[in-house]
Order: sequence, then structure tokens, then C-alpha cells
Amino acid sequence: MLDNLKNYKIVLASNSPRRKELLQRLGVPFKVRTLFGIDEHYPDTLRGEDIVRYISRVKAQAYRTSMAPDELLITADTIVCLGGEVMGKPKDAEAARKMLRQLSGQTHQVITGVTIVTQKRTEDFAVTTQVTFAELSDEEIDYYVDNYIPFDKAGAYGIQEWIGMVAVEGIKGSYFNVVGLPIQRLYQRLKTF
Repeated sequence: MLDNLKNYKIVLASNSPRRKELLQRLGVPFKVRTLFGIDEHYPDTLRGEDIVRYISRVKAQAYRTSMAPDELLITADTIVCLGGEVMGKPKDAEAARKMLRQLSGQTHQVITGVTIVTQKRTEDFAVTTQVTFAELSDEEIDYYVDNYIPFDKAGAYGIQEWIGMVAVEGIKGSYFNVVGLPIQRLYQRLKTF
């Protein structure tokens, strides 16, 4: 599979254990490279998919100068949107509780932008998944925040964790996008890259 990429060394530019696991499960050999301190601010005129595509491209640009000619780099960024409001990663337990209270009983969007870059070519795309949460009690929210690590996750939750089993009533679109990487779309893009 993906024989068209045999001349590239694939690099996942992400610190996310979930993205690393998904790419491993795809069976693509790769290495992980991370840079810290990349400015992820975006113009306030951007909305939804434009935000994650912009941030993903900014991340790719930060790596571009250190790329070898035979490397293919993958960057990504995920946000959660509820009623047009962007929810990033919570800074502390109280922020995580607040986000989960807002998501309770609501349908929100999980949007991931991905950039694929070599020294000669750049492609990016975004995928949106609709996720509907059941009503959550304060006790359920407290249990999740106290027993899991929601601080490195957009919207303060991981669908693959306990909260996904008890809160997610419905999903329209890619499950793996909600985990953190729209792996099916990435695979399709890599096939034709």
C-alpha cells in the first residue's frame, strides 16, 4: 500500500499520542518530530475549517526549513465548535468542566485540518464531524475530569475514553476525525500524492 510514497521518509509533526497511534494503525512507517513554541493564533476573521487549515499550514511552515529533500511531513490541528464558538484545550480542571457543561445535551462540530508537505508540494484539507452529546450530570463531568486527562484535548474530551461511551448519542462523519486525525481522508490523499 502507498507504494507511491516509497521514496519519502514520512514525518508526523505532532506530539499527540492519538495521531501517532492512528498513523501506526494505518501501517505507514514514519517518525515523529516535534517543535515547541509554534504560534497557533489565527486571524479572528477565520471560521471553522479555515481556522484548522490555517493553523495546520502554520505548523507545516515552521518545519519546512529543517526538512530533508526526501521527507514528507504531516501536520494537523483539531478544534471543537459549538454554536460558532471555538473550544480549544482547557487550561485547567474548571475550564474542562465548563466546556463539558456547554457540550452536554448539544450537537457540536469537531474539525481537523491536515497539511501534507514536501519541499516541492503542499496540500491541505479539513474534515468536519458532527457529534451529539447526551445530557451530562455534574457528577459525570466531575468523574471524567478527575479520572482522565482532558487538558490535552480540544473540547476537553476524548471520544475513545469513558466520556465517549456515556455521552455520545450520535456521530455524523468520521469517528477517527474526532479522535484527532481523519485517517481515511489522509489515506486517500496520500494515495494520490
